[in-house]
Amino acid sequence: MPLAVSVVVAVQNEEGAVGGVVNELKSVFDEGLGADGFELIFVDDKSSDGTVAKLCELQKTVPNLRVIQHEKNVGKSGGVRTGIIHARTNIIAMMDGDGQNPAADVLRTALKLLNAGPDVGLVAGERKRRQDTASKKWASRWANGIRKRMLNDGAEDTGCGIKAIRRDVFLRLPYFDNMHRYIPALVNREGYKTLFERVEDRLRTTGHSKYTNIGRLWVALSDLPGVMWLNRRYRHPGSTTEL
Repeated sequence: MPLAVSVVVAVQNEEGAVGGVVNELKSVFDEGLGADGFELIFVDDKSSDGTVAKLCELQKTVPNLRVIQHEKNVGKSGGVRTGIIHARTNIIAMMDGDGQNPAADVLRTALKLLNAGPDVGLVAGERKRRQDTASKKWASRWANGIRKRMLNDGAEDTGCGIKAIRRDVFLRLPYFDNMHRYIPALVNREGYKTLFERVEDRLRTTGHSKYTNIGRLWVALSDLPGVMWLNRRYRHPGSTTEL
């Protein structure tokens, strides 16, 4: 199969997880798309541990693994954007690099977008059984509920790392820090449909979350007024025709 899907993973200080994530992706995507049907793009967001060294070692056995390193730390959304800019395909599968996202769910989400009509810009994962502390689940439910009511984006769980998006659609979206939490609303703003896919969530077995519960609530809600303003100020031209 020709190159069809680019898997983009932004990582920071995930030395203990990236080996398992890369090897699981390779196994699942080799079977689903063939060795030539996908590329893995890992963007290191200025790690201070051995993440980059581990990824470079993995390149010896995973030839379609690409490693991109940031000079400065810019956060998850910036890492995802870097990976998508460098991608060679129009179907982008996003996932977290901590080992909590099953590769089989990433592939299924990507294939759902690959087989969807051109009016579908995004397939967003929603976790069935989130493997987190009760306080983290509460914080996420609260933030998700407010965001969904204010933006009417239809999404129950924008914090899920698994998403598949068309590269050309993503590059049309306004970029800002932590924009990954608002991708369904921003895709809808551009006039594309969003589909949702139920996915699994696994316990983190190495490393630690980059957010506290208070920090998670702050980043989830501080940009909400700005996204509401962006939606109000957009005038969609409908279909366009070159004469």
